[in-house]
Amino acid sequence: MSKFKAMLLAGTFALAPLTAAAQEAPVAEVVAADEQGDASSEAYAADAKAKMQKEMDQAIALVEKMFDTSSLPPIDPARLTLAQQTMGALIPVGSLEKMIDNMYGKMLKTVLGELGGQSDLMLSIKTGVESEQIAKLDEPTRAKIADIFDPHRKEREDQIMRVLRPLISEALADMERPMRDGMAKAYARKFSTPQLADLNTFLATPTGNIYASEWMALQADPEVMVAVMKALPPLITKFMDRGPQIEKDMKELPKEKQLADFSDKELASLAKLMKVDVQVLKDQRDMWKTEAMEATEAADAVAASADDYAVDANTDYAAEAIAAAKAAEDAAGADDPAYDRSNWSDADLKRVEALDEAADSAVAAASDAKFEAIENARRKLPD
Repeated sequence: MSKFKAMLLAGTFALAPLTAAAQEAPVAEVVAADEQGDASSEAYAADAKAKMQKEMDQAIALVEKMFDTSSLPPIDPARLTLAQQTMGALIPVGSLEKMIDNMYGKMLKTVLGELGGQSDLMLSIKTGVESEQIAKLDEPTRAKIADIFDPHRKEREDQIMRVLRPLISEALADMERPMRDGMAKAYARKFSTPQLADLNTFLATPTGNIYASEWMALQADPEVMVAVMKALPPLITKFMDRGPQIEKDMKELPKEKQLADFSDKELASLAKLMKVDVQVLKDQRDMWKTEAMEATEAADAVAASADDYAVDANTDYAAEAIAAAKAAEDAAGADDPAYDRSNWSDADLKRVEALDEAADSAVAAASDAKFEAIENARRKLPD
């Protein structure tokens, strides 16, 4: 793993949601690197940054829509002042960084150690030896093996932490003020003026002062984290046990309609609501219907060919034929821009992708049928 990727992963861990109870905002979609662009150019960086900013703005807009505060009554200034005093005590400067140290200090080092090549999985990937075999080795031996691949891995981990730490500290400092402001408004709405005064009186005492300095960090205390993690398996088991019933309950509702299911009358109503020409919707519907029919025919054709040959041979042949066809297509279009899918119309691209998917599904279905036939034969044959 490259140093940059490891740093990025470590930074992601550090800036993850700070409490288990926090409401998660939608994650902005990662902007994929343009394979044709120069990732080191200023223009590329500016474009990527603009795309990411757009995604973040959309995510923020969605959160603002989910938690709309525009209809809330104004906050009494005197009460807000008391709440700001409360938050000044509960979220003092540096409190988020203290929590991060408590929660992620060991975690980051552990993650970097795993990614650095000492884990069973990473050593298995690097050497090709089964992870079960590597698991039999003691810790010093695994460390020696990892050092053979990267004699500087410890220094590399320390370097990542050294480079990341100032950035994380700066980011957390930037987060503290808006967090204090938001919490102050929430407290001002939830607590009365006398209640806020009582809170501030308590926080000014020696006990209150200690509580204020530790309450946030304690949420990420190792004992709390371990207890929460130990509570997860029963929760997962509960969902697994109830899986069949949940699946049954979810199937009781009819499936969502697709555009291909709409009648002309329904399309007319939809077009009126959307204020578009009904022909636009009809063309789209007919295109989807055509693609569905072609995909079904392609799947039937591939499946039918399986009846003419042994299932094993046919499955391999079908997969090889599809691969060969794609390879031939790539070779033929190496110098012809007409083969570049980015130059195709949306309708053509959707139709080709639908047929490609149908062909792949047919090959997978044939393979599944082969293994099922083998298992059925084994049950019938004498031991």
